[in-house]
Amino acid sequence: MWAHVWRFLYSNYFRFWLKWVLRLLTGKCELQRLLGGAEAGARRTLGVEHSLESSKNKVLRNAVHVEEAEVDKCVRDVMKEKKIEQKDTGFKANLHISLLQISGYKKLYLNVENLRKVPYDSENEEHEEQLIELWNLLMPHENLKARISKQWCDIGFQGDDPKTDFRGMGLLGLVNLVYFSKHYTNEARQILSRSNHPKLGYSYAIVGINLTEMAYSLLKNGALKAHLYNTVSGLPQMEHFHQFYCYLVYEFDKFWFEEEPESIMHFNQYREKFHEKIKGLLLDYNVVLTLQDTKKP
Repeated sequence: MWAHVWRFLYSNYFRFWLKWVLRLLTGKCELQRLLGGAEAGARRTLGVEHSLESSKNKVLRNAVHVEEAEVDKCVRDVMKEKKIEQKDTGFKANLHISLLQISGYKKLYLNVENLRKVPYDSENEEHEEQLIELWNLLMPHENLKARISKQWCDIGFQGDDPKTDFRGMGLLGLVNLVYFSKHYTNEARQILSRSNHPKLGYSYAIVGINLTEMAYSLLKNGALKAHLYNTVSGLPQMEHFHQFYCYLVYEFDKFWFEEEPESIMHFNQYREKFHEKIKGLLLDYNVVLTLQDTKKP
């Protein structure tokens, strides 16, 4: 309760006076202090985003919703509103980067959401090709005898037709599985092998789809902002979402075997524990969660 009261008082009263005092002392507005002080990355862009969203100025509030093509004009408009000279190239360049990151995050979410909404269609040749590619990447020495086959259980699907397992995450679940298997083939095969452990085993593909849901939910609620703002000095792309997914798959497998659950029946409990761990890491302003960084010696 008191936290809500404090946030209300700070947002509606204290923040205005604090900004006024700091401007009086430094001769700079909040945006100038943010863009001239903090290094490029999450701390700066999150500060800019909050400053714009909290502004009473309509031009500044609208800046967080600008499209990529309008970023240059938006930067000029913000500078005009704040009476910052257009020749201040440092401010202009840094605001441009922050606005690209902010608008790019929103666009990335829309792209991910659109892919998630595409249902797997066994009549779609491209969908079928991706599914067969997944098999070939994970099981290079074993031919798939038929499209409908119990063999799919060997890579962690629940039945003889994987299409039913993609219902929750749609095509996004398959695209993520293929991406990890294609770009980290050795790691994917090793994790698949470990998932067949007689005591600690789990359904590789089903868990992979579950981790797609985790990555998606973190993107949707904004938790991935710090990671992406630190990773990409511009527009975050689908590639960056896939890379984060790869990190989750790799780290979940390590986490699962370190925890040594008594049974796969406790999966949801350990999945939530892993989820909380990731959310905690994402609170760090300096966070970067990629498989490349994880595997550095």
